[in-house]
Amino acid sequence: MKGTILIIEDEKGLVMALEDRLGNEGYQTRAAYDGIKGELEALSGTYDLIILDIMLPLRDGFQVCKNLREHNVVTPVLFLTARSTNIDTVMGLKLGGDDYLTKPFDMQVLLARIEAVLRRHRAAEARRGERVESFGPFTIDYHRREVLKNGSPLVMNALEYRLLEYFGRHPGRIIDRQELLDEVWGYDSQTSTRTVDVHMARLRSRLEEPQIPRYFQTIRGAGYKFDPAPQE
Repeated sequence: MKGTILIIEDEKGLVMALEDRLGNEGYQTRAAYDGIKGELEALSGTYDLIILDIMLPLRDGFQVCKNLREHNVVTPVLFLTARSTNIDTVMGLKLGGDDYLTKPFDMQVLLARIEAVLRRHRAAEARRGERVESFGPFTIDYHRREVLKNGSPLVMNALEYRLLEYFGRHPGRIIDRQELLDEVWGYDSQTSTRTVDVHMARLRSRLEEPQIPRYFQTIRGAGYKFDPAPQE
């Protein structure tokens, strides 16, 4: 079995199609048809991935994802929705989503996204172990998937955390934007390198004064460099 997937989607025809195809691909599935039941199932069950619609009865997918992250549920979330605006995409990622696919979609594309999200998540879990790294007032707890500032948890979304984790594994190396797209976003998407800059700006705002960069340096024409021990 490749893994267990929770499908939170109110279109029963789509759920049946997903369950059939995912079952044929070696996944075990379970379904919930509204946001409240889906959230309760995600909190009570052990899943490798959650496919989450946004436009759900009783509680929308954005709120479900937000609540799960607040309860320290780190199961990867793939948003599946009829919405397609950049605002919705950013909102989904900001609330802790790991990927985003717009309806209608090709089933092969969905399968590729699922495999990429699972591969990325499992690799991160394997790397994480019990490691803890510190720089300045910050501590990255890879086991808990948590960032602390002066001992207090720092609120970060899933994508910001993955960016920091990737830089933390490659201190002092210049990393270009395409590498970040490939390794952090994790698939060959149409996402532009400008998106990387937007998320890097948000990450910097969490960790330092953006106008006086201390840990993250922009290397013009090359990318970004993370220095956990900058010179005073």
